[in-house]
Amino acid sequence: MKVRWNGHSSFTITAADGMVIVTDPYEPGAFGGGIGYRKIDVRPDIVTISHDHADHNYLDGFSGAYEAVRAPKTVRGIDFKAVDVFHDGNGGKQRGPNRIFIFTVDGVTVCHLGDLGHVPDAGQVSKIGKVDVLLIPVGGFYTIDHRQATEVVKLLAPRIAIPMHFKTAKCGFPIAPVTEFTAGKKNVKVLNVDEIELTGDSLPGATEIIVLKHQY
Repeated sequence: MKVRWNGHSSFTITAADGMVIVTDPYEPGAFGGGIGYRKIDVRPDIVTISHDHADHNYLDGFSGAYEAVRAPKTVRGIDFKAVDVFHDGNGGKQRGPNRIFIFTVDGVTVCHLGDLGHVPDAGQVSKIGKVDVLLIPVGGFYTIDHRQATEVVKLLAPRIAIPMHFKTAKCGFPIAPVTEFTAGKKNVKVLNVDEIELTGDSLPGATEIIVLKHQY
């Protein structure tokens, strides 16, 4: 499968058979221009939505037939498992609920954390289960920060962790750059590409952090 970072918390995951999954699509220009990423120019088969904020739930930019996944369900033979968490560290009192999605494509298990606002407890970690590729927010303020993200990576022990929801030239939010998360860590690859291709037998033995460029 191929994993491309569109920008913010949105990825395009393309299976070997051509099926396309998009995670947490953002609305270009949302929040007074805080989201400066361009339109996600793909035709998805499936779109996952972790919560209903404009930088994570924008479906109007897509054409064609697709299925939106907001809760656990099976679509086109893929089981989308969901774990309910919160968008903040106060039980959702500040920013509401958030839903983690876990699904397997071409033998690789992907976990998209959405706007996770706290370190998951033992029960939530158990429900998440085995993770090959972790898509994790690291920018802080609206989500977990770099310290909490580091703890989450240790708890979930993915083969690959791909940071998202951090400060870039296209994001006007008061969040931190990815360098705060990667500083001092080993096994970090900062790539000058927006997409990587993965297979089950190509995954590293120890956790590797891969930083992608945004496509849009």
